[in-house]
Amino acid sequence: MEAQTTQPAANLGNEPFMSADDLDAYSARVKAAKAMKEVEGQDRAGKAREALVKELAEPVELTPEKVHEITQMLLHRLRIAAEQGKKELLVMRFPNLMCTDKGRAINNAEPGWPATLTGRPRQAYEFWHERLHPAGYGLRAMIVDWPDGMPGDVGLFLTWETTRH
Repeated sequence: MEAQTTQPAANLGNEPFMSADDLDAYSARVKAAKAMKEVEGQDRAGKAREALVKELAEPVELTPEKVHEITQMLLHRLRIAAEQGKKELLVMRFPNLMCTDKGRAINNAEPGWPATLTGRPRQAYEFWHERLHPAGYGLRAMIVDWPDGMPGDVGLFLTWETTRH
């Protein structure tokens, strides 16, 4: 390893001034610190994502009370969306790892995409199919982010259109 040679600080007026070598070394230390912070943040985000996938893999027990709670929360959100003139509502966002094909069928809008869902996203689809679809609601799935150009999270959107006579 080479020994660093630091030139004495130059004086500009009465203020000592950092040499170009010192400034370069300082810049390298700042970049290294920022890179370390980014790696630590990515590590924390990765761990949080793993925990989310583990949680979403476990089905929710759909007791009558839980169904009522979900229905009331959904109705509240639907009313707000309708008041804002919207025709769709993001009802669930989850990592593409919750799909057996990592979201490929959803990204390609394949008709059998629901069969790729697992865990709670599968339960959400079944809830829509059994309770909301008969009431005229649609369900659309799409990839909602693209980290590093690759498919990321999936969004499930509840949709509705009014047919006025």
